[in-house]
Amino acid sequence: MPEGVVQLTDPRALRAVAHPTRLKLISLLRRLGPLTATQAGERIGESPAGCSFHLRSLAKWGLVEEAGGGRGRERPWQATANGHEWAARGPSEEVDEAGDLLTRVVVERWFEEALGWVDRRREETREWSDAAIVGDRMIAVTPAELEDLDRQIGALLAPYMERVGRPEAQPEGARVATLVQLGFPIADEPPPP
Repeated sequence: MPEGVVQLTDPRALRAVAHPTRLKLISLLRRLGPLTATQAGERIGESPAGCSFHLRSLAKWGLVEEAGGGRGRERPWQATANGHEWAARGPSEEVDEAGDLLTRVVVERWFEEALGWVDRRREETREWSDAAIVGDRMIAVTPAELEDLDRQIGALLAPYMERVGRPEAQPEGARVATLVQLGFPIADEPPPP
């Protein structure tokens, strides 16, 4: 699994990635490693032709690449990085709107996955059910402190992220887990009358 993060800055790239099927494909390739369009389609319930189209679009923006070998729809594809990021605000209204669209689609996907966990958690082992993280914390920070906190969390997570897509690097009993990070200022409340 490649390391690193792809920085998305082009509004066309932001809009291209803001597609549920493309987000599923990126996630799948990060977790499982190289797959053909046919193999990916079987796992996410899409046609091989549709997956091929979406994989080519993702490749245009540097999020996936051909892994080598195979022909046509039987060519394997792989993720180019284990994450992608985009700025909350860009240099133009077009970038802001495209970033907002991608953020909305990604957050909706996180919550769909979280609700899926809630639906199936009783089928999981007690160990996994107890280990799952559900909660929130309210903190008082400056923008610089919030950015620093993000960097520190990233450094803490890095060794675990390197294992994704590399079963040989995972200890016995390891599974891929989603850890969602959200940190944003709460809307200012009007002062009491």
